[in-house]
Amino acid sequence: PSHGEPIADPVPAIERTRASLRELISLRREDDWDFDEWFRNPWQELSPHLLRSRTTMATSYVLRSDSGRSLLIDWGYDLWTGSALGSDRATRRPLLTTLDGLDVEVVLPTHYHDDHVAGINLLRDVHGTQAWIPENVAPILADPRRHDLPCLWFDAVPADRVLPLGEPVAWQEYELTLHPLPGHTRYAVAIAVEVDGRRVLFTGDQQSGAPLTLPNYQYRNRFAIDDYVRSAELYAELRPELILSGHWLPLEVDDDVLARLRDEGERVAALHRALLPLEDVDFGAGSMGARIEPYRSTVATGESFDLEVYVVAAPAEVELVVPAGFSVEPATASLAEPGIVQFRVTAGASPVRRARVAADLTVAGVRYGQQAEALVDVS
Repeated sequence: PSHGEPIADPVPAIERTRASLRELISLRREDDWDFDEWFRNPWQELSPHLLRSRTTMATSYVLRSDSGRSLLIDWGYDLWTGSALGSDRATRRPLLTTLDGLDVEVVLPTHYHDDHVAGINLLRDVHGTQAWIPENVAPILADPRRHDLPCLWFDAVPADRVLPLGEPVAWQEYELTLHPLPGHTRYAVAIAVEVDGRRVLFTGDQQSGAPLTLPNYQYRNRFAIDDYVRSAELYAELRPELILSGHWLPLEVDDDVLARLRDEGERVAALHRALLPLEDVDFGAGSMGARIEPYRSTVATGESFDLEVYVVAAPAEVELVVPAGFSVEPATASLAEPGIVQFRVTAGASPVRRARVAADLTVAGVRYGQQAEALVDVS
């Protein structure tokens, strides 16, 4: 070791360390938890060809083929024993421990959040697993620095294959169909497949609770008012027999469940319409009128770069506010309809970290102030 005496007999030393760590973790857990049993049996068999992880932070699933190959739905943080104390990279470490013997050919994420995708690059590097990524999720994973979104993984996660929405995709003897599923986040899918004679739908984090019918929306994930109306309509159309989520127990689906999902979605939409001043200005459920892309840029001193401002209501005027020493062209831009305006920014002469650029928005003559930011590192 880097410090201390050489370890002549490492196996029993590691076992003693593991035992002490297991006991230390157990002393902080409120539930009755058997780490050894959990580690020996990390997968729950839902049916002969469908497994549910017992060890991951965000629940992963395995679709097994008669060929012996496996397709993995989501892969984030394995062997999760509790929430980490920080959000830095050192506390967000993916592992592959419980995948031994599964021969994972493909991994397919339901959405872009780190607890569902953090281990994909490691899985590809170690096992040669292909990442099949939905077309509405792939751009976020391919360039996370471009987007002002929560729960982004630190690195780009490139797609080996980008999957279309609404079209059947063949893997081994199965046919999977991906459907857009905005709600929890705009960049998500529901994955429909028939396995062991049952219609199964993987829905990521769209719903929460017990039973699994509560709307799990987050405004910074770009939730829209009618998202849960649309997802209820999708469920009613597909009529899955089993819904499998990203964090909660499997849900057996019947007419009562579908009705509850419909009622919850309609109530969420009605309450947002009652609460928001949509007759004055419609910025959507999140009440933010603009965003800037790329969200994070790295440039040299004096270098020029482009920023795009996405505006959701019009007629609008946008002024890009830049730090002292920066310059921008044009000074302002106008839109008759919602859309995108582009600005050319030139960095200042001094290095700076996380310089703020903001979009100041006026809609229909009413100034709403700085509605979006972007960060610029100048070196």
